[in-house]
Amino acid sequence: MKTMSAAADSTASFKPLVDWGLMSADELRLAVESARVRDIEVEEVLRYERGIQRRKLLDALALSFGCDWVEYDERIPVPAELLEDLDPERLDLKLWFPVALDGETVIIAARYPTDPFVIEDVRECMGADRNYEFFVALAEDITFFIEDFLNSDPEHLSGNERTSLAMWRNTMALWRTKLATYRTDFATVRTFMSFLGTGLTFILVGRTLLRNGKAVHLVPFHWAMVIFGLLLILLGMISYYRIKRSYFRPPRHQTLIEVTAASVQFLEDYQFVDPGEVEKKEGKTMLARLFDLVNRTVADVGASRDNKARSLLAHQRSIFAARRTVAACYRTIYARARTGLSFISIGVSFVSVGLGFIEYFHPSLLNVLDAFMIVLGLLMIADGIMWSWPCRKENYEALKSGEAF
Repeated sequence: MKTMSAAADSTASFKPLVDWGLMSADELRLAVESARVRDIEVEEVLRYERGIQRRKLLDALALSFGCDWVEYDERIPVPAELLEDLDPERLDLKLWFPVALDGETVIIAARYPTDPFVIEDVRECMGADRNYEFFVALAEDITFFIEDFLNSDPEHLSGNERTSLAMWRNTMALWRTKLATYRTDFATVRTFMSFLGTGLTFILVGRTLLRNGKAVHLVPFHWAMVIFGLLLILLGMISYYRIKRSYFRPPRHQTLIEVTAASVQFLEDYQFVDPGEVEKKEGKTMLARLFDLVNRTVADVGASRDNKARSLLAHQRSIFAARRTVAACYRTIYARARTGLSFISIGVSFVSVGLGFIEYFHPSLLNVLDAFMIVLGLLMIADGIMWSWPCRKENYEALKSGEAF
């Protein structure tokens, strides 16, 4: 039988559920009696048979015992020093577990935090000279803590590490998805740039045929080509403006690198970074240094009694995910640069054609269009330089120096 599992005490512990209108006093009494007959905790009956939410049970226990509550989370960084020489059977018998260290105070999760036998057992196991603060927890959570944190050597909590590494891999996957979205947006802009190039071609051909003057009967068709080219340019510019100013708000060069660095910062906590001999180059970029860090990171898993292979594979998967994340940042930066270069290319074409029209054709009202094309081209060249210039120092040499495995 568990410590202090008497019916009267269990009824008192969960009495707030009655006060809150979640169940009647008779229903609580029947649940307590059912748990006593089956020799299980009352919370199991309340949660799995009566459908009371976990948080409501914890709130009721916290109110009854006059303390805060804690629930199981395998990501909690329980200090290894608190787990030394602990007997899992003894902890399971009294239902308590050390979950944290707040300065000099040890935080204890206990099903019965005010039970003097539990308090005495804690001081006997962990030392009477320490300060303790007791939090209430469900018996099920105490069991989970014991199974997860005491199933391996305290120095290597394999289950705990695998969960944290999985969380970081999800974080990196989310960022890589965002980077893929940015690259798609860049491709969208380059697609609309093709409208500008096509429109410019129609205008060039139409103006040339009009200047030739040999096929007089086709003059309306030539003017139609010029007008159609103008429409394509207008469509391309409107679409480009809409994308650039509304939903297309990609982060700038430095922001891409900083967020990528934040998404792989777990390497220093969960992996081993080999200092090695790092080749130092003048003007080496932050992204290249970041990839050097990833390449010099190795999985270092100490000896454990269980799941050693799975732990090692989890560490290695995280390293590979970090490399893919940095590579995705490279691809996004290059996509941004390619988009900027497409601006420059189209801008140069506009300026060249505009100057050519003014130079070789007679003065006319269409020279206004030629001047507009020159101004538009210069603006696109300036915009393209702003997009591509920060990427000029980035290179892929960092990848060449790293090993895939």
